Amino acid sequence: MSSNHHSSHDETTTRHRVEGPKKHIVTFVLSLVLTLIAFAAVASGEINTAFTYIILVGMAVVQVFVQLSFWMHMKDKGHLFPTIGIIFGIIVVFTMVIMAEYWVWW
Repeated sequence: MSSNHHSSHDETTTRHRVEGPKKHIVTFVLSLVLTLIAFAAVASGEINTAFTYIILVGMAVVQVFVQLSFWMHMKDKGHLFPTIGIIFGIIVVFTMVIMAEYWVWW
C-alpha cells in the first residue's frame, strides 16, 4: 500500500517537474511578443486597416490558445466539460453575430 502511494507521488512530481518554470517563462514571453505585435500593428498607422484587423484577430486567436493551453491547463486530461462549454460558447457567439448582421442588413 505504501508503494502505490509513492508511485502516484512520483508521477505527480515528475509531471510538475516537466511543466516547470521554463515552460511558463516561454509562454509568458510568447504572450508578450503576441501583444507587442498587435500593438505595433495598430500604433504604426501605416498598415492597411483591413490587414490590421486580420493581424489583431489572428493574434487574439493565438493568444487565446496559448492562455487556455498553458495558463489554464486545458491541454491536460480531465478538462472535457470546460472544453465543451467553451466550444458551445463560441458557437453561440458566432450565431449571435451572424443573426445580428442579418437583422441589421434586412
